[in-house]
Amino acid sequence: MSRTGTTGRLGHQMFPLHGLRKRVFLTQLPLTLLMVVAVGIAVVFYPTSFQQPAFIGSLVLHSLLFFAAVAVPWDRLPRGAFLVIPYLNFVAIGLFRGGNQQFLTAVGLLIFFPVFSLASSGIAKRTAIVVSVAAALLIVWLPVFFSSDGFTLEQLAKPLLFPLVVLAFAITVSAVTNTFNLQRKALETKDLQLRAALNASQQRERLLETVLDTVAVGLVVVDSSGHDMLMNATQKALRAHALPHHLTDPMERDLLVFAGDASTLLDAEDRPVRRAIKGEEFTNYQIWFGSGDTARAVSTAARPMLDANGGFDGAVIAFHDVTEMMAALEAKNDFVANVSHEFRTPLTSIQGYLEMVLEEPHELSAKTHKYLGIAARNVDRLRSLVTDLLTTDSVTLQVSRTDVAQLISESLGSAAPAAEANAVTLRSSVRAPLQAFVDPRRVGQVLDNLVSNAVKYSPDGGTVTVSAWANGTDLWCEIGDTGMGMSSQEQAEAFTKFFRARTAVQRAIPGIGLGLMISKTIVASHGGTITLSSERGVGTTISFILPGCLASLHGAPRPSEAP
Repeated sequence: MSRTGTTGRLGHQMFPLHGLRKRVFLTQLPLTLLMVVAVGIAVVFYPTSFQQPAFIGSLVLHSLLFFAAVAVPWDRLPRGAFLVIPYLNFVAIGLFRGGNQQFLTAVGLLIFFPVFSLASSGIAKRTAIVVSVAAALLIVWLPVFFSSDGFTLEQLAKPLLFPLVVLAFAITVSAVTNTFNLQRKALETKDLQLRAALNASQQRERLLETVLDTVAVGLVVVDSSGHDMLMNATQKALRAHALPHHLTDPMERDLLVFAGDASTLLDAEDRPVRRAIKGEEFTNYQIWFGSGDTARAVSTAARPMLDANGGFDGAVIAFHDVTEMMAALEAKNDFVANVSHEFRTPLTSIQGYLEMVLEEPHELSAKTHKYLGIAARNVDRLRSLVTDLLTTDSVTLQVSRTDVAQLISESLGSAAPAAEANAVTLRSSVRAPLQAFVDPRRVGQVLDNLVSNAVKYSPDGGTVTVSAWANGTDLWCEIGDTGMGMSSQEQAEAFTKFFRARTAVQRAIPGIGLGLMISKTIVASHGGTITLSSERGVGTTISFILPGCLASLHGAPRPSEAP
């Protein structure tokens, strides 16, 4: 027994066992061990067995089979070649039993090993079962056939139970093996699917990490308890500006996070991450990370994550570094302020000379006097625009009784040259007089801005219609054109300071992007509202309402349009 064990270890050293060779070796090893035990019993109790040629032949054959199981590269041979081992095991067992008559029954049981090998191989199942039963019959019948006393049918019938048991065993092993094989294939298929899903998941995770680390916006994802689940590289770099120097691993509440004034330290409850954890949703919440020269202005936004039941399951917080943008806006404001100051001197000079000329109307023709009056009025409005560039956030009103119809007529008159150049037809839809308590200069400025925009943004011709009517004590006014129109994104930014539509920039339409913002400020100063609706390629309509400003309490119906 020890010798066989040594042989097995030597076999592993001389012939490294992998794959099919290892399976053949492990299948043959138990039978070899039992044969060694049987040989030991024969040496002690039945030494005469070694005088039998069949006994010696079985030992030689089995030794060769064990060596073949270890040494032959079964993986490289045709499929099923390894079955020669169990088939020859039948011969070895038959010779062993025929050469040792002293323990026939026990030796016969060794046949179950090659039967198991054949039935569990899954190859040529029917042949394996037939050969197994035939081998069992030969093993039990050969001693009867070669008996010196002859044989009878009764002697042949007595051992038939053993082959039947072998048949049942082979069928059972084959059925169980088939079931196991089906389960194994199902598990292998499932394993392949899981591996594919895992690989796809890992690939998506790597893609997500790459995308998140590529975007120029810091992102933080927290769970419902406030613990960080994800933080991209941009946010890590941005967060470093808020790290206090005296702490190596600060908590969120320890970070140097300031309010929009860059000097007031934010309370822990007012910080973006904490607000997001509380379930708040916000946009463009401006804060500052750090202090001094390294401080960064950050615009933050947060959106909650919801579970399947609609409950709070965490939040995503975005941090956008707007330091350069704020610096650029400040520089732009400084530039506009400086230019506006420079404009005042020449405008004052132009206005002065125009007033001097207009003070001597007898030296001018009626047409020239009219033109110079229009020029003087526009210079005055230009001075107001320069003032607005300096103070666009607040407007001072000087309310008086005003004929809005006259203001509309004057605005259309000012826009007439530009409308003629663009082949635009100007229409007025207002019933005069339309008296209202408003600031005439400011409302005229609104009308000038809106009519001028309507004409400018109709470079290919069209129609601009200005309508005004009373609705109770409210004044309603609408300026519509059939020009280029605006996209939905441009409409959302139309009233933003210095905003220019892309099509206007592409077609070099003049403007600085202040008209709509100033108009909105003036309308808001009157307590009113202004709205815009537009469609690309169809046109734009801007409406504003000045509440409670009509001189009469009796509103008039909206008139029909007239050219």
